Amino acid sequence: MSDSTKPVALITGGGRGMGEAIARELAAQGYLLALMSPSESCEKLAFELGGIASRGVAEKAEDIQAIFDLTMKTYGRIDAVVNHTGHPPKGDLLDITDEMWTLGSDMMILSLVRMARLVTPVMLKQGKGAFVNITTFAAYEPSLIFPVSCTYRAAAGAFTKLYSDRYAADNIRMNCILPGYIDSLNHKPETADKIPMKRIGHMEEIAKTAAFLLSDGAGYITGQNIRVDGGVTRHV
Repeated sequence: MSDSTKPVALITGGGRGMGEAIARELAAQGYLLALMSPSESCEKLAFELGGIASRGVAEKAEDIQAIFDLTMKTYGRIDAVVNHTGHPPKGDLLDITDEMWTLGSDMMILSLVRMARLVTPVMLKQGKGAFVNITTFAAYEPSLIFPVSCTYRAAAGAFTKLYSDRYAADNIRMNCILPGYIDSLNHKPETADKIPMKRIGHMEEIAKTAAFLLSDGAGYITGQNIRVDGGVTRHV
């Protein structure tokens, strides 16, 4: 059993990109880490940061079960969860197959449900906990470029609100971060022109937002979709 005085964070998609940035930020703030990603990147990062890791993908229930089991066996508690996945299939709206839609559902909705089923009883016993789901700025301003992502990321926001209503009185919170154009990907130089801030966002900015939402400083924030997009969306 590890140091029970330190909070424990479980991060999916935690090997590279925004997931890696979040892991580094939480480690700097004193969290013990449990990371999952499809490749050895999660193992290398966990070794560097003194955490644990299990290879897996969010769309597979057995992989979520494996990282949960490893986390509980190692640390005996889970205080924070960051649900972060890759990008689902793209294509012309009606050319997307049933299998592609099903994969998107598994990646972006059922992954949240399955993780919540496992972790919620732990947090109930502990008396508190917090989830952050990483979705997209386009969740409520859909783009035909990303039809599967937009559809299921919007659904993730609805699930987040339902979950937060159900468990708010138990001091368990769930929020979404909706990143804009972030430097975890290589964007065309002209992309910045359509952003009011005229720049691409930094992974570290997403990481610090996630860390805040998981902290006691955000103790009265739940069920929210927090846009971190430099003002690119038009929602008010």
